[in-house]
Amino acid sequence: MAIDHFGFAVSSLDDAVRFWTEALGFTLERQSEMGGDFLRQVTGVDDAGVKTAIVKAPGGCVVELLQYAKGLENGIVPSSSGAIGAAHLALTVTDIHAALARVEAAGWTAKGSPQPIPGGPRQGTLVAYVSGPDHITIEFMQPPAR
Repeated sequence: MAIDHFGFAVSSLDDAVRFWTEALGFTLERQSEMGGDFLRQVTGVDDAGVKTAIVKAPGGCVVELLQYAKGLENGIVPSSSGAIGAAHLALTVTDIHAALARVEAAGWTAKGSPQPIPGGPRQGTLVAYVSGPDHITIEFMQPPAR
């Protein structure tokens, strides 16, 4: 088994694409729309019309962004990273401070400040969480210089 992509439901595809491309440096690969019985059968979402965008990280990670027709009627993810079911995507960066500055320049904010992992196999790795549109959490990880 292998990971093909990660997917996030968003309230505004335009805002999400802007975050992933401008703030995180992903490239927009393609956009499309789909719906009908096929999508309802696959997702279990009634009236599952959806606009999608595929964005790709410089390192190859693929993320699918999905704006469902009923949007907020389907519910939202809580803003707390500690909420049951909350998820995050961790991205390795070479300069965590530059990554955070890019996010802030694009209009979003960090949830905290970079901190080194105090022990274990990743000791010294700097980590920080960023909140994007719709409370999607991204973790930046800067491994220590070797």
